Amino acid sequence: MRLSKDRRSLRVNDSLTLGGIPPQAFEYRLGNRSALEWVIDQYQVTEDKHSGIRSDPNRADDPEYIVRLVGQVIYVSMETVKIVKSLPPL
Repeated sequence: MRLSKDRRSLRVNDSLTLGGIPPQAFEYRLGNRSALEWVIDQYQVTEDKHSGIRSDPNRADDPEYIVRLVGQVIYVSMETVKIVKSLPPL
């Protein structure tokens, strides 16, 4: 998965790009990056050079899993930011 330079779309694979990602989705941060950036970083297909073990976050029994996960992370991030902004100042 890779974000576009303008961070408005996410290329999941060669045949699937998710567009229309709102900028507010990046406001909820987990340390130094947004929740969506964290998911993109963690959900990469990788293969260990020494053992050849492949780590693939895609689920053969649920091909829509990654798309659903990205949607859920965007929704939760935006709702969290909205709630935090509505809190009274300390």
